[in-house]
Amino acid sequence: MNITMMLLQLGEGMLISVEIFLLTLFISLPLGLLVAFGRMSKNPVLRWITKIYISIMRGTPLMLQLLVVYFAPYYVFHIQIGGGYRFLAVIIAFSINYAAYFAEIYRSGIESMSVGQYEAAKVLGYGKGQTFFYIIFPQVVKRVLPSITNEIITLVKDTSMAFAIAQAEMFTIAKQIAAAQTSIMPLMVAGVFYYIFNLLVATIMERIEKAYSYYR
Repeated sequence: MNITMMLLQLGEGMLISVEIFLLTLFISLPLGLLVAFGRMSKNPVLRWITKIYISIMRGTPLMLQLLVVYFAPYYVFHIQIGGGYRFLAVIIAFSINYAAYFAEIYRSGIESMSVGQYEAAKVLGYGKGQTFFYIIFPQVVKRVLPSITNEIITLVKDTSMAFAIAQAEMFTIAKQIAAAQTSIMPLMVAGVFYYIFNLLVATIMERIEKAYSYYR
């Protein structure tokens, strides 16, 4: 296999990795906010359910969660699963895993806000929803962006775990080519792809952080 063919195959795998990355962010970022609300709820049942959910997601390996999400429909509900379910299982597992991490990041940011801001907003006639989305949330975003950036960069590398259920993303394809050619070169090229992808994501997040900075 020549270098051009290898790059084309790895490029196709990279598109799958990018798709996993974007869909996971699109789902897990808002889902994490909902989980954070549940974690801070005054309802003890909801609070404990979300606390247990976060504990399980953060306390067990992502690879195990992938296997559970993929095989549970068959072994628990006796539903036949086909190859087309692999990609959906990856998105579900990644989303619920990262939502738990984002939830704790959001919660720490929200709880770091002073009570005085809520009281001032109430005096000015703001409702609870208006107070949160117009006053509290923009400040929370600024405070938690560095932590969210770290998780997003980790997500770029974690997309390679999709190989656990034979989802053909870039790392899986690189391993297949490396095994066929008995060469480590495809894995090295895949590493360069991941580095460039991570560098791009880090640059974008740095620009976002600067846009939210009050001290420019």
